Amino acid sequence: MKLGWKVWLLIAVLVLCLLSISPSFQSGVKITSVIKNSSFAQVGLMSGDIIKEINGIQVKDKSDFYNITQSILSTSDLKRMDITTKKGEYTALVNDTLPFSVDDVPRTRIQTGLDLRGGARALVQADQPLTQEQLDDLIQISRNRFNVYGISDIQIKGVSDLSGDKFMLIEVAGATPTDLQQLISQQGKFEAKIGNQTVFVGGQNDIADVCRNDATCAGVYDCQQTSEGYACQFRFTLYLTQEAAKKHAAITQNISIDSTGKYLSEKLYLYVDNQEVESLLVGVDLRGQVTTQISIQGSGVGANQEQALTTARANMKNLQTILITGSLPYKLNIVKLDTISPVLGSAFTRSILIAGVAALLVVSLIIFIRYRRWKASFALLFTSFSEIIIILGVASLIKWNLDLPSIAGILATIGTGVDSQIVILDEARRSLAISMKEKIKRALFIIFSSYATALASLLPLYWAGAGLFKGFAITTIIGITAGVFIARPAFAELIRHFEED
Repeated sequence: MKLGWKVWLLIAVLVLCLLSISPSFQSGVKITSVIKNSSFAQVGLMSGDIIKEINGIQVKDKSDFYNITQSILSTSDLKRMDITTKKGEYTALVNDTLPFSVDDVPRTRIQTGLDLRGGARALVQADQPLTQEQLDDLIQISRNRFNVYGISDIQIKGVSDLSGDKFMLIEVAGATPTDLQQLISQQGKFEAKIGNQTVFVGGQNDIADVCRNDATCAGVYDCQQTSEGYACQFRFTLYLTQEAAKKHAAITQNISIDSTGKYLSEKLYLYVDNQEVESLLVGVDLRGQVTTQISIQGSGVGANQEQALTTARANMKNLQTILITGSLPYKLNIVKLDTISPVLGSAFTRSILIAGVAALLVVSLIIFIRYRRWKASFALLFTSFSEIIIILGVASLIKWNLDLPSIAGILATIGTGVDSQIVILDEARRSLAISMKEKIKRALFIIFSSYATALASLLPLYWAGAGLFKGFAITTIIGITAGVFIARPAFAELIRHFEED
């Protein structure tokens, strides 16, 4: 049988899509983010690097990475870490936490969304209508806050619903809903006051820098047992701008000294969203002095020492983030908050794949029983799998994250493809006094009309639900378009050859 150009076109597209998917079998872990100005950022470690070894020990996957790093971080002093990547070697000191995050090296260029990797998703709306420019500014500020906080692999984008209301869709792989809700729900207005006078506020106007990843100027330094459990104290250094330092000097110069002779009679009170979070004694040597370096303290409590230590670190991290980024320009309301386990995501994907393959095999068996043509059954299988590969190849090319709605779109494409192929088979076997070529034309006309109707219904779905159904719309449109213009004409040509033989 001589293959026509339509079949060869399908084969060529399949080859290109397989190249776009580009399978990979390399070991190691991929760095997804590095905290700005951290110890490893300063020596050149960058997001996207592939870690192969840590302190001479080979890293094959995330499990190896966490076992090795936890062993290193369990020591009490500053930890030296030697990291070997595909690009070079990097050495730095770390304290209790790593200034970067990692994920397994992708096996293909197919990018999966939050639903399949696990994490949290929030649909957020400001307390007032926003213009597109205001929404873009809010997205930039929010992205900066998440990056400073150290949350990795974050996707923030503006979406709108059919009514024109604007939302911010935040997807974070690996984050907990608590982290996400905490950073979104609070506006983060930070103020430091002495008496009723504001000394400095969060943001770049007053804050020059904040010590975060250096054990010499930031960390949890003391844990004590209390009547209710444990309490741990944290401390980090804050660097003020010259203007803020001068304001601090002007406010403190006329404050009296307390009875101990060591501190001023007025404390420095720290407020976040108008709620007092800490009060600090001001040393007498700082009265009226222009100083750009201030020590910020706080605490965390818990039922046991481990919980108190975790809470203290989280409180310190949150306060550092707000100090660096400043407050959000609008109060935000969480319209919808979702979380999903990566185990659930992978199990669901595996079940869907098994169900899809089983469905195709059953349909092919039914086609064979109905038409008694094993070639037709094979052509149906080949065409259906071709459409799946084309969808995955295009998704890899445009860097589209496949999520659960996207998988639903792939399944919908398989269903419409099978329907179309049955139409072609039925039209080809009709005993009409017309040629096989005309029969195939009639079948393709029916298929194209159905495609136009489906496309018209999918376009509004692209914007519906504030973009949450976009994955379904994208993959379905790709699938049915590739099917109508590439895969199904090739299937029709194969059936024409089979019927004429």
